[in-house]
Order: sequence, then structure tokens, then C-alpha cells
Amino acid sequence: MSSETRPHAAVPLLSRLAATAVLSAALVAAGGAAATAAPAAAGGAEGAAPTGEPTPTGGPCAYTPTPDDPAARPVPLPPDPRRTPDHGTVRVTLRTSQGPIGLTLDREQAPCTVQSFLHLARHRFYDHTPCHRLTASPRLKVLQCGDPTGTGEGGPGYRYADELPTDLPPTPIDPTGVRRLYARGTLAMANAGPDTNGSQFFLVQSDSALRPDYTIFGTIDAAGLATLDRIAAGGIVATPENPTPIDGAPALPVEIYRAKRGS
Repeated sequence: MSSETRPHAAVPLLSRLAATAVLSAALVAAGGAAATAAPAAAGGAEGAAPTGEPTPTGGPCAYTPTPDDPAARPVPLPPDPRRTPDHGTVRVTLRTSQGPIGLTLDREQAPCTVQSFLHLARHRFYDHTPCHRLTASPRLKVLQCGDPTGTGEGGPGYRYADELPTDLPPTPIDPTGVRRLYARGTLAMANAGPDTNGSQFFLVQSDSALRPDYTIFGTIDAAGLATLDRIAAGGIVATPENPTPIDGAPALPVEIYRAKRGS
């Protein structure tokens, strides 16, 4: 998802994914900016600096408004305390039209990402939103969610920096060693390039090979993987131009009814 993980819905995102690259780019959050958000501050300053640049929140996460990419739904900036919680895990359940997907968020691995995800869930940003993209290439098998517009271009109206993994093992399907293993059950952020995280995320259904350019912030439980397997088995919506797609909208529509902290 470097632009390897761009969201599927937007054709521009997919254009970066030539073959495998195209698929990976799909995990990125469309457009270029991590999405959009109402410039209401929650834990930091709001508005624009004298230079005309958006003013980030004042804590270590520096959530930054993206006025050129307004929020798909009104939501304030996340709280950004001086000390971001960076210990322990948090349980979140996605109740979807295809079954439950349980997530365990890892604060130590990606404290700012977890802080943002919980904030969006608390404000019901993810409720009644589609998972707009499913991929089924040999190198990339993921379900992408988190855009209320369902186009792959929507976000919360703010962006924040990457918290990239540094210890991912190599993958046997990439002898160059450039791509790394994003293992089955991984929960990671889609993006539109470096430091453009917003609201879109992807769930890894089967071991995938990607450049280590996507923040990993948790894992998927057994029930969630069973739900993903069912969605993957349903396939991808075919078109007259592409009767056997490996990237597109899931044939079994997936709607997140509710994203809620806890089991």
C-alpha cells in the first residue's frame, strides 16, 4: 500500500498498481491526501497557521487538517495528549453484514494510529459504511474499508504520520526482498503516500507481499478471519470489461453496521 495500498474505488489509485504493484497501491487511501475532516480541534489548535498551512494538533501525533480533502463525515480532530497511550491492547468489534470481525489494537505498535481509530469509532465515523474493495491476486488478498463514500477517496479530513513496522519477515514470493510479509490476520492502514494516514484500513485475509510502507496497528480474531474467508469466497464483482477480476468491489456486499470498542 505505498501507493501499493491505495483504496480500490478510485481508479487513480489502481493505476499505480500495475499487476501486483497495482494491487498494493490499492490499499492506499485515494486521492493523495489521507482524506478529509472537519477542522474542529480536539486536543490541539485548529484553523490555519499564518503561513496558510493547516495547524496540527499540539501533541506528538500532530493530526493535521486536510482542507483540500474535507471530511466524508463531520468529525473533530482526535485528542492529542502530551503522552499518547502506548501500552496495552484495545478490543474493537466490527459488526458487519457478513458477520463479526473482532480486532485487537496494539497501542505499543502504533499509538497514534490506535488513538485515531478509536476516536473515529467513538464518533461513529465507521458506522453504516461499506468495505469497498476486495483483492485476490497471488500477492495481495485484502479487504479494504473505512471510507464512508465507498469510492476509495473519502477520509476524516485530517492526516497523520506513519508508524511503520521495522521487523517484518521477507516473503518467499518476492526474491528481491523489497516486499515483506503482511501475514494473514494483520490489520493495517491504507494510505496515499508517506504520512497520509486517515480513516481507511485493510484487513489481510491471506499472507500478502507488500513494501513495508503501511502502518500495522493490530490483528484480526478467528471469527473475523472466518468472516473474511466467507467474503473472499464470494469473489469480486465482474464487469463486461473484466469478467474475472482480481481487484474490485466484493460480490458479497460488506457494510460495517457498527464499529464499537469491546467484544
